[in-house]
Amino acid sequence: MQTNDYHQLPATEKQIRFARSLAARAGTVLPDDVQQDRRQISAWIDAQQAKTASPNRFDSYPSSKQVQFAERIARYKRSQVPDECFRDKVLMSKWIDCNK
Repeated sequence: MQTNDYHQLPATEKQIRFARSLAARAGTVLPDDVQQDRRQISAWIDAQQAKTASPNRFDSYPSSKQVQFAERIARYKRSQVPDECFRDKVLMSKWIDCNK
């Protein structure tokens, strides 16, 4: 069976370097076939990062950019950002969406 692979893009050098560094840190081998296709290497990188991601108590906190934007909105509206929004990025996002 012949496949239409004209739509496949080769992996970028940056992807390959990053994937190799992940493989080296994890002590695994980066398969050759993964290095040929941009989608495959991207999926491999995502899978490796998911394996090594350790839960952090600050993962649920909003980013500094979210906080800055929310505070700017609050100043403009002469109000305050609720305290619970500073501990939950989902709440912060909802507050921003409702107040911008």
